[in-house]
Amino acid sequence: MFTSMVTIGVYGTSEVSFFETLRKANVDTFCDIRLHRGMRGSKFAYVNSAYLQSKLTEMGIRYLHIKELAPAKKIREMQKEDDQKTGAVKQTRTSLGKVFIEEYTKSNLAHFDAQTFLDMLAKDAKTVAFFCVERAPAACHRSLVTAHLGKIFSIPSTDITP
Repeated sequence: MFTSMVTIGVYGTSEVSFFETLRKANVDTFCDIRLHRGMRGSKFAYVNSAYLQSKLTEMGIRYLHIKELAPAKKIREMQKEDDQKTGAVKQTRTSLGKVFIEEYTKSNLAHFDAQTFLDMLAKDAKTVAFFCVERAPAACHRSLVTAHLGKIFSIPSTDITP
């Protein structure tokens, strides 16, 4: 069974720093928990699905897309409304809103089968990374995912920031 969980975002990174951070953390399994696996524009093209998967394969890192951990559009819109009320900007937000946390927990985490996730991992998986776009882990659902799985598997999580 895996022994370590890390989280990583893309905002504030470069292609070199992003992949080097994964290498330094000894990540062997990369879990993409975005609904849509693409980014607009060229700035973050290195995390668009095809390129990302190709680069991870070159590095010997397994790639998993776990769509059931992606927040639904409705939940993302709730966060967007909260951001507008508080004046937060997605790329610099530092925390998730209470409504997002409650809805995501109810809609995604409450129904997520941790054993099925464990079965998806290779037997030799050690360090599993959870990826989405936000820079600050507390501003992203990946922190909710790793907290949830950390309780189930008794494995702590750390954020790796390029």
